[in-house]
Amino acid sequence: MIPNRRSLLAAGLALACLGSLSPREARAEDPKEVRLDWATYNPVGLLLKEKGFLEEALAPRGIKVRWVQSLGSNKALEFLNAGAIDFGSAAGAAALVARINGNPIKAIYAYSRPEWTALVTRKDSGIAKPADLKGKRVAVTRGTDPHIFLIRALQSAGLTERDAKLVLLQHPDGRTALDRGDVDAWAGLDPMMAAAEIENGDVLFYRDAAANTWGLLDVREEFATAHPDLVRTVIAAYERARAYALANPQALAASLVAATKLPEPVIARQLERTDLSQPAIGAAQAQSIKAAGTALQQAGVIPAGIDVAAAVEGLLDARFNPVAGQ
Repeated sequence: MIPNRRSLLAAGLALACLGSLSPREARAEDPKEVRLDWATYNPVGLLLKEKGFLEEALAPRGIKVRWVQSLGSNKALEFLNAGAIDFGSAAGAAALVARINGNPIKAIYAYSRPEWTALVTRKDSGIAKPADLKGKRVAVTRGTDPHIFLIRALQSAGLTERDAKLVLLQHPDGRTALDRGDVDAWAGLDPMMAAAEIENGDVLFYRDAAANTWGLLDVREEFATAHPDLVRTVIAAYERARAYALANPQALAASLVAATKLPEPVIARQLERTDLSQPAIGAAQAQSIKAAGTALQQAGVIPAGIDVAAAVEGLLDARFNPVAGQ
């Protein structure tokens, strides 16, 4: 059958549309749903979930949104590795270690630059510096920024993980263990850490804002390759939520209060040390994560044969960076 002029024109238009995408970005069939995590350590993601901006953006394509709670970077990264979610919230250094260990993820967006972790103890414990943790029980969530922060703090005192008695607990349980006296210190995470300060008078005895790595949104590499347009849609929705958060700080705080059931002063303390102004992936994140990776390699956590700089470069993906003023 010889095609008529109309069918030839339609075919030409279809090819032209496909030609506008690079070979890597030819659109795959849309998934039925996009799966993201939400976490109390990711205020922008929490607000995004509450406002429904992503659901609004995907509705015309008939794509649903499913939200899954992450209690820590370790859980978000586990979910990504298992294919249970497509996008997950994790600290930059934790994402680096996960990728080195074979988790095929890309970091595509910086949802915050926080000082979200410090070493915490009770006011009467007598612990005042990392060196005092020798032989002490320390609650920590393995595979998270607080865990990496603890390793670096011990390293600064000439100690390793083996010099302390690590008690592996999820972040909320770590705070509870400290309150009960089951542990001597805790590698804390906001907002639970802010609650420990305000509600219990616990002491952040070791702080180093520069050793807190960025809060990054990670995507399964397979998903990003198959659906780059959806990755951009997710980031655009995140940007809408971030702009809303900056313009409406009270709404951001109210969202966290509702999700955490923590008092307003606790959430205010968390937000005091959370910078939402730098969402693009680039040199700042690379420098921070590389410094953490180098310290972890020196501590024996990352194998000596790993090229940390190359691993950082492989993790960060600036293709999807939001356009300024978007």
